[in-house]
Amino acid sequence: MLMEYIVLLDYSVGEIIKIRLDEQETVLADEAENYEDFLRTLESKYDFRLDDCCWMNTTHLKERSYL
Repeated sequence: MLMEYIVLLDYSVGEIIKIRLDEQETVLADEAENYEDFLRTLESKYDFRLDDCCWMNTTHLKERSYL
């Protein structure tokens, strides 16, 4: 099974939120007709507001930081 990740940039507070979907969430994401509607079901669980975020989903998460 492929892992699926959601990365959100919450521009209201300057926060990066990385979520690795569990197996059930991955199935629900794959079955969703509208991916943003699926993301809205995750708002309370992961404490974000989709209206304040830019997002992407990926099966391979790679990070770089120049701090």
